[in-house]
Amino acid sequence: MLKIYCKNTGTTLEFQEGTTLAEMLPQFDFERPYDILSAKVNNVSQGLKYKAFNNREVEFLDYRSYAGRSAYCRSLCFLLSKAARDVFPECKIKMRRPISKGYFCELRKDTPLTSEDVERIRERMKEIVAGDAAFKRVEVRTEDAINLFRKMGYDDKVKLLETSGQVYIRYHTLENTPDYYYDALVPSAGYLKVWDLSQYEDGMLLRVPDRHAPEKLTVFEPQPKTFEVFRESLRWNAIMNLDNVGDVNHAVGKGCASELIQVAEALQEKKIVQIAEEIERRYRCGALRLVLITGPSSSGKTTVTKKLSIQLMACGLRPQSVSTDDYFVDRMDTPRLPDGSFDFDNFDTVDHAAMQDDLVRLLGGEKVQVPEYNFVTGKREYNGKTLQLLPGTVLLVEGIHALNPALTDKIPDASKFKIFINTIVSISLDDHNCIPTSDNRLLRRIVRDYNKGAFTARETISNWPNVRRAEVKWIYPFQETADVLFNSAYLVEFAVIRTHAEQILATVPRNCPEYSEANRLLKFLSYFMPVSDREIPPTSLLREFVGGSSFKY
Repeated sequence: MLKIYCKNTGTTLEFQEGTTLAEMLPQFDFERPYDILSAKVNNVSQGLKYKAFNNREVEFLDYRSYAGRSAYCRSLCFLLSKAARDVFPECKIKMRRPISKGYFCELRKDTPLTSEDVERIRERMKEIVAGDAAFKRVEVRTEDAINLFRKMGYDDKVKLLETSGQVYIRYHTLENTPDYYYDALVPSAGYLKVWDLSQYEDGMLLRVPDRHAPEKLTVFEPQPKTFEVFRESLRWNAIMNLDNVGDVNHAVGKGCASELIQVAEALQEKKIVQIAEEIERRYRCGALRLVLITGPSSSGKTTVTKKLSIQLMACGLRPQSVSTDDYFVDRMDTPRLPDGSFDFDNFDTVDHAAMQDDLVRLLGGEKVQVPEYNFVTGKREYNGKTLQLLPGTVLLVEGIHALNPALTDKIPDASKFKIFINTIVSISLDDHNCIPTSDNRLLRRIVRDYNKGAFTARETISNWPNVRRAEVKWIYPFQETADVLFNSAYLVEFAVIRTHAEQILATVPRNCPEYSEANRLLKFLSYFMPVSDREIPPTSLLREFVGGSSFKY
């Protein structure tokens, strides 16, 4: 017999060795408004078919948790890929990325995708769910799995597993159809009660439950500009024959890391040049004087602002910069979260009335004394710094609230050029495993916080859910209002970040809740062949996070 401590109930029960989590669950009495989908076992995410052979601490999770939601969405992706292959045996389906509150998927077959095709796949998915087919896990030698997926035509999985360095791997089956997913699935298709599938652009949109109310679908949100930036990234990937992690690993293994870095730098610099030239064109043609730059945490706003300033100077303009951070209210006046902690991402953290007044005066030609925020004392200070917009000058305003219309509602739209920076990861682990959208930024932030001595990896991970909630409320609603979207994702970033992040993530203690996320990130990074940052130039956006930048922050 073994003892299982359940965090949901605060009680301990005894079970036979080899009992699964699904079998234990009915013995623990706690409120379950939604289906339990997965669990944390000793702070490591596990599926409900996990068998315990030693004493363990268990926390059962539903869709409202990150781990539960991830298991559900991965299982939905398997359901879709299985149904698509059943309906169109020769097709190739690719789960590209989350967009418009769902997952964009491409279906490649002999004829163009039609709404009738999508409906046939949707009906097949419903049949499998109604039959409650089980997701089964199989452990085999990696070599055997490679041979299996090669016969199925899954070259993407072959490349990934060939570079995994693993002797044994686990894959899953659904109605005897094998597939590979890098983490836990739900026990069976019957758990997948809320979802939808519709035609979207030239592919499909797999819609998923709302994270706060899993009994209903997320509200569809059109994102045409974001989608076009993603499409642009895919076109460049196709030119370089890079579609997934296996492709990148093979290129690195052939000694092409230096070339990949150079191309990534060239693509970002080319885009910044294009933005600078468009700003210059609008400045010469009219009243444009104000450039507003925003993006979520660790998207690279500061570096893009600095690189854009250089390119604007090359265009013959004189850029000056201000940050919304310098207009923070005094710390004692900062809004607070329900738990009493400071809500630094709230729009009212910025004295927007004072900032807009200064912007209006600057655009009117006045010389204005602007503040500098002292983060040590928590006070806004006036230290004699002044700005004045002379002929040929454009003002760059950078900060998470820069695109909030309430910040500049007294300034004519013709005077503004709005830039939204985001990390839109265009490669995937393989065709059926897209990379979580925020992992890029979270890893950047973990490395930067640790290197600066600001926060430990545990502290950064702990605060990340608050950061994400604030982004959804205060930043992303204005993404599609931008004149231009800049993708700061770096082609070989995860391979470079791995060399920095692994040791940092290893500092997270196993006995704390944050270990679950640290363990997941370590597992995710292990799929990438490491690349040294030795050839990353000092002006690279990536240097803002890994250190060694020639810019001053």
